[in-house]
Amino acid sequence: MKRLREVDLADMLRTVVRAQPFPDPRDAPAEGLLAWGGDLSADRLLSAYASGIFPWFNEPPILWFSPDPRMVLSPGEVHVARSLRRRIDSGRYALRFDTNFPAVIRACSETPRPGQDGTWITPEMIDAYCELHALGFAHSAEAYEDGELVGGCYGLSLGRAFFGESMFAHRADASKVAFVALAQRTEAWGFDFIDCQLPTDHLARLGAREWPREHFLEALARALDAPTQLGSWT
Repeated sequence: MKRLREVDLADMLRTVVRAQPFPDPRDAPAEGLLAWGGDLSADRLLSAYASGIFPWFNEPPILWFSPDPRMVLSPGEVHVARSLRRRIDSGRYALRFDTNFPAVIRACSETPRPGQDGTWITPEMIDAYCELHALGFAHSAEAYEDGELVGGCYGLSLGRAFFGESMFAHRADASKVAFVALAQRTEAWGFDFIDCQLPTDHLARLGAREWPREHFLEALARALDAPTQLGSWT
């Protein structure tokens, strides 16, 4: 994977969006389903995220969403509860970035979740996001205990926006510790927001808030004009 470098990709992203166009996300109903079909090529995925759209499906066809409202976290506003702060300060988990992206996304696909039957992270999705990782766009924050990967999260970085995709935990608070590390890293680099996509109580407790879709799309346009932290975040 390429070493980290700050790259101005605004023109490239606009070219990709023109080459792999989606319908206007403002035309999607509140639940967000905008389009179906297509593929998970790197260019199409980059076009989707740069347009405020993400894939979410269990089986073909591929479904593309842009919900209203959108769950978003400002990195500097991440809420660290007292118990979570004690967990972080204990040093129980060692934190790393981008050292084992494939293991993180596979763990996200395999870890059971309350209230969910199955996963949207299909083998095709895993392959597609591993390609984006190899290209320097997709990243993972990882929590280790005694050398074992026990929690983490992953997503994409474009401009000053990070698009969170999923997280997992095999030990208490391991995914939250990794997510806080991600928020701190993106805050240090001046990111505008972390896109959390859909609202959950878990994300709300970490400080994420619901933004109207129009507000999200306006913020996204500004974020994409900034250089991208392309390459390994190790």
